[in-house]
Amino acid sequence: MRHLVCLLEEPSAKEMLQGILKNILAEDVHDYYMVFEGKQDLEKRLMKRMKFWQKPDSVFLVMRDKDSGDCMAIKQSLLDKVTEAGRQDITLIRIACHELESFYLGDLAAVEKGLELKGLSRHQHTKKFRKPDNLANASEELSKLTKKTYQKVSGSRAIAPYLKIDGSNKSHSFNILLDGLRKLSVVTL
Repeated sequence: MRHLVCLLEEPSAKEMLQGILKNILAEDVHDYYMVFEGKQDLEKRLMKRMKFWQKPDSVFLVMRDKDSGDCMAIKQSLLDKVTEAGRQDITLIRIACHELESFYLGDLAAVEKGLELKGLSRHQHTKKFRKPDNLANASEELSKLTKKTYQKVSGSRAIAPYLKIDGSNKSHSFNILLDGLRKLSVVTL
């Protein structure tokens, strides 16, 4: 049995990953989730959690939001911690640009299905939603678009199973996440 260990900044990321991974994980891969209490907690405790992980045949996914930070600086900081833990060769680091909600704005049909709202997918081809990673306020946009129906954790749980995993999501960072999981050889895409 192989193991995918997901180290995440927030519960909504866990809900999103559980929703997509249950459909794409290889049969011999078991997933584990370590959810931290925000970015600072993730960065503070990441190295020790990884260093002392005991299950052999494990690979790691570290994921957090970019928010208003510098993507390359964030990724380098996380890589430094992963390297200090000695896990750099078996770790995928992914930054959601700008927020996890960009993944959902990249597939409005999934939002429509998951939240049982009508007419959202027709907005997908508007300028704003063609490149949702460019939106610095994706969670606000999603809240407005869904008339405040979207809530971080329950919304992630509802939307994730419907997210397309075929590369058609308009969020480049979501597609890069899927590509990285393929490279870790834990998914059957």
